[in-house]
Amino acid sequence: MIAVVELITYPVKGCAGVPSQEVRLTPAGPAHDRSFMVVSTDGVYRTQRAHPALATIRPRITEDGRELTLRAPGMPPLDLPVDTESAPGPVDLFGAAFRGIDQGREASKWLTAHLGADSRLVRVPPDHDRVTDGLHPGRSGYADSGAVHLLSRASLHDLNARIEAAGRAPLPMARFRPNIVVDGWEAPYTEDTLRRATVGDAELGFAKPAVRCAVTLVDPDTGTRAGPEPLRTLADYRRDLAPGGVTFGAKFSVLRPGTLRVGDELTATEYA
Repeated sequence: MIAVVELITYPVKGCAGVPSQEVRLTPAGPAHDRSFMVVSTDGVYRTQRAHPALATIRPRITEDGRELTLRAPGMPPLDLPVDTESAPGPVDLFGAAFRGIDQGREASKWLTAHLGADSRLVRVPPDHDRVTDGLHPGRSGYADSGAVHLLSRASLHDLNARIEAAGRAPLPMARFRPNIVVDGWEAPYTEDTLRRATVGDAELGFAKPAVRCAVTLVDPDTGTRAGPEPLRTLADYRRDLAPGGVTFGAKFSVLRPGTLRVGDELTATEYA
């Protein structure tokens, strides 16, 4: 049996994840996932590559999406009523033009103080309808390139065995920021060949391999760079599997929304 063993949502892009026992999967991915984004004053997205302290911000959002709380070491908690009605302004994500609703002065002051750089918080507008590419195109909020990131424990175990064989410390799953972690595949990287699957009452379709970047070098507990792993080891055997760099994990689109729970069986209906 292939089972879901972890479910994680990331309400604010680049910030810490929120583990859950149950997640509502919408056409654009887990509810509230990457629906907020930290940007510069001119609307350009901020990521852990340039601002690793983002990793220490721990957001919580109410189920109805109306209240967001931000916490970080050395900072007072910030409770925000979520604005979904103000006029959105332009924002930039990987050079692509989108829109975002500014969440106000208090959010800006809090983020600027924590990151040491003038920042704002924006939310996807209600009419946000971003289409992502891949084998099964889909929709998403401010996620990098796909609605759902799925990773198996078998793949992490294989990577960590290689890292430890080189005399370096193994890495936790949190380094890779998956939405769904599954266990039960004997062979690592089976998610690379999965093309369609049902889980809970939802259905997922493979979009593309997950290309990894320098965010994986950031320790999520401290918000500091702690490289060179995993990129050094991944470059040895995962470099030419997709354009753009080394890969680890896979991105999926939501073919049928539904509810996922830890313990649900993942049933593969198509492999490559």
